[in-house]
Amino acid sequence: MNKKEIAEIKKLLNPVHQTISRIAGCYVSAEKEKIMTFSQNFGLLEEEEVFKYLELFRKSLSGTLGKNLIDMEFPNEQEAEGGREEFLYRLNKSRLEDEELLEEFYDKVIEGYVTSESYLILLIANAYDVPGMGSDRLEQFDASEQVYAYLQALICPVDLAKPALSYDRDTQAFHSRIRDWVVGMPAAGFLFPAFNDRMSDIHAVLYYSKNAEDLHFDLTESVLGCQLPLPAPIQKEAFTALVEEALGERCDFESVKAIHDSLREAREEAKDDPEPVVLDKHDVKIILSEAGMKDDQETAFDTAFEENVGEDSLLHASNLPGTRKFEVHTPDVTITVSPDRTDLIEERIIDGRKCLVIPITDEVTVNGIRLSGGSKGTG
Repeated sequence: MNKKEIAEIKKLLNPVHQTISRIAGCYVSAEKEKIMTFSQNFGLLEEEEVFKYLELFRKSLSGTLGKNLIDMEFPNEQEAEGGREEFLYRLNKSRLEDEELLEEFYDKVIEGYVTSESYLILLIANAYDVPGMGSDRLEQFDASEQVYAYLQALICPVDLAKPALSYDRDTQAFHSRIRDWVVGMPAAGFLFPAFNDRMSDIHAVLYYSKNAEDLHFDLTESVLGCQLPLPAPIQKEAFTALVEEALGERCDFESVKAIHDSLREAREEAKDDPEPVVLDKHDVKIILSEAGMKDDQETAFDTAFEENVGEDSLLHASNLPGTRKFEVHTPDVTITVSPDRTDLIEERIIDGRKCLVIPITDEVTVNGIRLSGGSKGTG
């Protein structure tokens, strides 16, 4: 799913326009015991409850593609009878009215979700009359072409509210507030089937994780059976190691600057495209080749890519170094420039020493103090 498709589904979680048919849930203790379960018509909820539930489900469609939101495809074996996709397909078709399927789903989550706290499993069943799209790319709400029936699942931590004083009108005094068990924002969740190309795609799922560094691999294995990509911070580390190992002695300032510029240009060209910029092994090889990697280094590249990234793994350009700044760091000095102005830094040999040279203009400040005559020299 891309950003526009996610936003389109997120709009459905509106108190005025929502069409959710059913909600179900299971409250699980820190000891993995089911404390209670429920399943009911969403329309029977109190108005305040509707607002709170919709807020939780909207949150699981927030974040950055490739970091918090991950579009994944099911392996073929998971679509066979008894597979994870096949189970989710039956659960979605049931519209959450099959208690046995719900219990089986809860069991799968409890088996795979690792936590030391209590949590609430939530599911909703929804159906969306997808508006047609005219030649002007505007939605035609009176020309629905299909119904997108989907389920959305969340895992929300449940914890005691913080102790506090509250005002009691009857006694006109402040007293210690009763500490209730409160449902927090979702830690993980998913949307099935995915809404790819504005259509139902039963071969894919949109996964959400609040923490981009902890994607809950055990949970996705138990419930989805999909292979997660490397977490965003790990992608950055893997790419850094790949470049250093593949380029070896040719990993100099100009080569790294060229890699940065190639990534920046790719992101810039796609800034208006709702699809994220994703790089496979071939794409990365081209970038490194343009930055100075020679033919005799391809074997080192292949080995480094497999060891650090994974042969068939993909890298999101937004997760790689240099997204927001270009930084040169030494033990004693750090230089930071705008990512689109790498041309300001040059590498030169001065008095036999390798130096980085930055032109100085008349707009220089040191510790917030503006210097005079700053345009007379370079450094």
